[in-house]
Amino acid sequence: MEALPPDVQPYRRTPEFTEETTPSGLKSSHRTKPGVWGRIVVLEGSLLYRILRSPVEELRLDSDSAGVVEPGIEHEVQPLGKVRWYVQFYR
Repeated sequence: MEALPPDVQPYRRTPEFTEETTPSGLKSSHRTKPGVWGRIVVLEGSLLYRILRSPVEELRLDSDSAGVVEPGIEHEVQPLGKVRWYVQFYR
């Protein structure tokens, strides 16, 4: 998984999601627009983050580990029990 580039700036954030409110579109393959990075922040619980390139990378995110979403790379998330999380977008 890549780190956020040092020159990107935050510009938008999703609302907080839970295991019940995580949109179905985020639980299936999707991607950010070209030039848009994301940082998945877990506040409570844990979330499975799948990066869908070959080979597929699966990461268990929690309050100690954020996930970095690279521009244009297919990915999906899956709540692992009770969870609170959001995505901060950068460009």
